[in-house]
Amino acid sequence: MSLTYHIIIKKEYASAVIEDLQKMDALEILPDEAYSVPQWQIDEVRRRKAYYQAHPEELMSCEAALKQIETD
Repeated sequence: MSLTYHIIIKKEYASAVIEDLQKMDALEILPDEAYSVPQWQIDEVRRRKAYYQAHPEELMSCEAALKQIETD
């Protein structure tokens, strides 16, 4: 069974704790690129935004969209 813990590390100890966890191979620091939004996704959102600005009649409410998802 996996548990989730929420911890608070005092600022003056944070870097030492992180370094110790790295030395124990208990922590992996990922580069920012691992969490960045890919360019194709940014382009797709911009394309859809432009489309719906030109065709607002195509928009639907969040409730209608969720209902459609549930029935599909």
